[in-house]
Amino acid sequence: MNIELTKIRIADLFNGYKDSQEEGVVAYGGQLDVRPKYQREFVYKDKQRDAVIDTVMKGFPLNVMYWAKKDDGTFEVLDGQQRTISICQYLNHDFSVKDGDTIKYIDNWEEDKLQEILNYELMVYICEGGDTEKLDWFRTINIAGEKLSDQELRNAVYSGTWLTQAKRYFSRIGCPAMKVGDKFVNADVIRQGLLEKALAWIALAKDTTIEGYMAKHQHDEECSELWQHYQSVIEWVQMTFVKYRKEMKSVDWGELYVRYKDEYYNTTALEEEVATLMADVDVTKKAGIYKYVLTREERWLSIRAFSPSDKRTAYERQQGICPICHRTFKIDDMEADHIQPWSKGGHTTPDNCQCLCRQCNRDKSNKN
Repeated sequence: MNIELTKIRIADLFNGYKDSQEEGVVAYGGQLDVRPKYQREFVYKDKQRDAVIDTVMKGFPLNVMYWAKKDDGTFEVLDGQQRTISICQYLNHDFSVKDGDTIKYIDNWEEDKLQEILNYELMVYICEGGDTEKLDWFRTINIAGEKLSDQELRNAVYSGTWLTQAKRYFSRIGCPAMKVGDKFVNADVIRQGLLEKALAWIALAKDTTIEGYMAKHQHDEECSELWQHYQSVIEWVQMTFVKYRKEMKSVDWGELYVRYKDEYYNTTALEEEVATLMADVDVTKKAGIYKYVLTREERWLSIRAFSPSDKRTAYERQQGICPICHRTFKIDDMEADHIQPWSKGGHTTPDNCQCLCRQCNRDKSNKN
């Protein structure tokens, strides 16, 4: 892998600058992809944006930026997007800054000061190499400013037509994926979280990793397989669980879809069970109900534990004797347990509490 430190003049950076909203932002003679299509919008506030220009005007160094060199010889900004856009917007006469008590746009500066600004050199690391090498490096470097998410790092490595199409479906507020599944998926669209979620779902179905799936499809012309799989997951959820509840947004549906999509469920009976569990005060993790009714694994429910007071009462009542092995223990060596298991109708109430030694409690749990 080749990593090269390069000096880029602001004038050269601004050359060819174009911000066309959904089509993205380009600069550096059209060779630099500053903000790819359908990626997060410019997020710097006025104070941060002005600080960038103030640093340049004073000739102070800005933090180093990182570009990735793509297969076609062009570049994509990995870190420094906001600083780059701030500089280009100022040179594009989009906003002004204060010089003392004076308001100045770029064309208000004296010629010598204007040339200083245009000749200011940005320090840029340009990385070129294999996909795995670049991804490892991007994850390792101490990127200044706002750190990129894992999916933003992957996007820098596996750029191409396929990724551009995928971002169109998954990477903007109001995108098709949000319209289809916003109620069922908890993910940050702007930071590529929704795209990452969709990729994780299909990667699981294909028995691969997100990186493996992106590498395989990087040069595809379209992303229909990814989009169709995402829709299939959401449709299965809606057909299986007929009543919507806000807790459904916290469930990882992609995993459940792969495991249970071919099973038949009585949706009426399933809804009745979900409603009963939602009303059960012993179930403390309501979102886990959906996993439980499919997997029957009680751990997803986080059944309410007995209080220390309940445990102490049961311990004194038993005089420290474990009712299973009939040996005497200190209270710290015993665990509070349901006499009648929760799964068989027992509740987390003092009269249903007993103290078992650790070994007997483990043996009982394994039998249940």
